[in-house]
Amino acid sequence: MTPVIAGIAGIGLLLLLFLLRMPVSFAMAFVGFIGFGYLNGKGPALNLLAQDMYDSFSSYPLSVIPMFILMGSFAYASGISRRLYSAAYTWVGEFRGGLTIATVLACSGFAAICGSTAATAATMGRIALPEMKRYGYDNALATGTVAAAGTLGILIPPSTVLIVYGILTEESIGKLFVAGILPGLLLTLFFVATVAFLCWRNPHLGPAGPSTSWAQKARAATGILPASILFLLTIGGLFLGWFSPTQAGAIGAGGALLIGMAGRQISWRGFVESGLDALRTGCMVIFIIAGATVFGHFMAVTMIPFLLADWVGNLPVSPMAVMVIIATIYFVGGFFMDSMALIVVTIPIFFPIVERLGFDVIWFGVLIVLTGEMGVITPPVGVNVFVIKGIVPDIPLQVIFRGIMPFLLALMLFTMFLMLFPQIATFLPSLVSY
Repeated sequence: MTPVIAGIAGIGLLLLLFLLRMPVSFAMAFVGFIGFGYLNGKGPALNLLAQDMYDSFSSYPLSVIPMFILMGSFAYASGISRRLYSAAYTWVGEFRGGLTIATVLACSGFAAICGSTAATAATMGRIALPEMKRYGYDNALATGTVAAAGTLGILIPPSTVLIVYGILTEESIGKLFVAGILPGLLLTLFFVATVAFLCWRNPHLGPAGPSTSWAQKARAATGILPASILFLLTIGGLFLGWFSPTQAGAIGAGGALLIGMAGRQISWRGFVESGLDALRTGCMVIFIIAGATVFGHFMAVTMIPFLLADWVGNLPVSPMAVMVIIATIYFVGGFFMDSMALIVVTIPIFFPIVERLGFDVIWFGVLIVLTGEMGVITPPVGVNVFVIKGIVPDIPLQVIFRGIMPFLLALMLFTMFLMLFPQIATFLPSLVSY
């Protein structure tokens, strides 16, 4: 069996193991080990497995992942998410669809201190869905908004997916974080415009809430201060070069803990549970990276990524047409795989192509995060959909998926917008010196 055929067989085996629900990290490590051993022998394969696992878990750059995850866990336990939602509702709740607009804005704010799409959707879903039900909001609009707005968690920094992309491609995590700011804010506006359009066309979908005075709005605005402080401290420190990404995550986690302690929101039990939750999630992500490293080395010896890059580079089409094809592959792949797993598996294949065609790799990182966002709200995987289903088990899945469709169209439109105007993602990183 030639290396190329062995590589194709390995990819097929990997997809089969995914369908059999084998954990992503173990599946990639297993296929990478078996494939590398087949091509190079058992001894080199054992050395590769041990070396890649050790390098992954002893890597200082990877320590950024548990730090930002811990920050998100402490932020949730500190009640920051509820204060964000309360502030947004006070400001826009009196308009048609105001509760859903408040949910989008609160998801955007919480994403800036969380980094996880499922955590953002779950946190805001527990807060916003009971309120929307109380005010008679349409179930499809309510659930679709929370599921879709939760995707902002993997775009607005700190984003765990951007961290993983930066580590796998050896690109600056700080620049990737900064690159996600403007697209994240614009996508938030796209979602708000989607809600406003739906409620303008059918006011019964999202009835207006009670009006509030300017004094109430001013008091409520203080609710965004903790999240703003954390965001400015961590991402602002990165932008100005004060901290490394790992230091920024550690300072953010410490800041979230101090905010919770000052407001007497975090109990000893909450502190322990937040730490354990961050530990579990951090270990899961690092195991995925370790498995992907083994699999990536197997792909390298098959020469598939380089042969594919040569083939695509010589296609009689424009580079942007190639990028559209790659984005479509990510979109379709999101139907069947978790977004992080998809990115980890495909980066060794597509990244050489992107470099060869001369595209900005920071922009490409933001682009594939956007296509990954589509995957978390589309069937059959649709992680965010099942998160929302767990919060409101009485609402059928088809209703939630129906509510997502307008937001999915907005996400697709924004992705095309970013492809036409890459400066949206590259302007801010161009101001960063590291």
